[in-house]
Amino acid sequence: MNAKLTTVRAGALTTVQDVGRRGHAHLGVPRSGALDAYALRLTNRLAGNDADAAVLETTLTGCALRSDRAVTVVVGGAPCPVTVDGRPVAWGAPVRVPAGGVLDVGAVTAGVRSYVAVAGGITVEPVLGSRSTDLLSGLGPAPLRDGDVLPVGVPARPAPSAAAPWPGPPAELILPVRPGPRADWFTPAALRTFASATYRVSPHSNRIGLRTEGPPLQRASAGELPSEGMVLGAVQVPPDGRPVVFLHDHPTTGGYPVIAVVAESALAAAAQAAVGTPVRFTPG
Repeated sequence: MNAKLTTVRAGALTTVQDVGRRGHAHLGVPRSGALDAYALRLTNRLAGNDADAAVLETTLTGCALRSDRAVTVVVGGAPCPVTVDGRPVAWGAPVRVPAGGVLDVGAVTAGVRSYVAVAGGITVEPVLGSRSTDLLSGLGPAPLRDGDVLPVGVPARPAPSAAAPWPGPPAELILPVRPGPRADWFTPAALRTFASATYRVSPHSNRIGLRTEGPPLQRASAGELPSEGMVLGAVQVPPDGRPVVFLHDHPTTGGYPVIAVVAESALAAAAQAAVGTPVRFTPG
């Protein structure tokens, strides 16, 4: 019989995430999946899982889980204190939780999102090929609540004993961008501001988009766009003029102009940029 995890403390926002639902945007279904793809892969590797196994993504305050059987877990992503039955254990490395033991993933000390990989992966029922929670469409399992029970799969292989390097959360978020399809909707001055100004991460950011605070970007056109397709990393500019970087739960269509698109490789750092972190867009 496989292990089961009971949620003792759900935290501010804890969701099940894997690599997401690719290939369904034409049906209006976002990709979803772990915002910090590097942390997803590394926690899974250290737990002995395949890279696409489902994990838990916590937000700021962590979570606590009780296992009915002995399991190996890895907590990575944003640094945080980790305990088993109240005793401190390693962050960023495999840890054994005994049957009946409680793993407590504490509040982050830097960054935003921590990841909890369990040997065998979280095996909730997949929807459209993914176990990810999608906060925009509601697909996948609901965010964790106290008392929820999560099934765990059979471990694929023993967890490795080697350590691995973990990147720290960004002190400044540098986002490389390419021009978007509606860059011509902005004045030359706005394009210069976009490429040179320092913005900051807004407290209104979430899994749908990283919102920014800073100088507004003035449009050259006062018209309205019909809804058009949106991609991961699109930098949309709403009427207030502050850029919004679309993350994994973004809508697949939108009517505000896209001034640029962020390289997907930079989005893992965006997932760990805390409120107030400086943000710069660098055209390449």
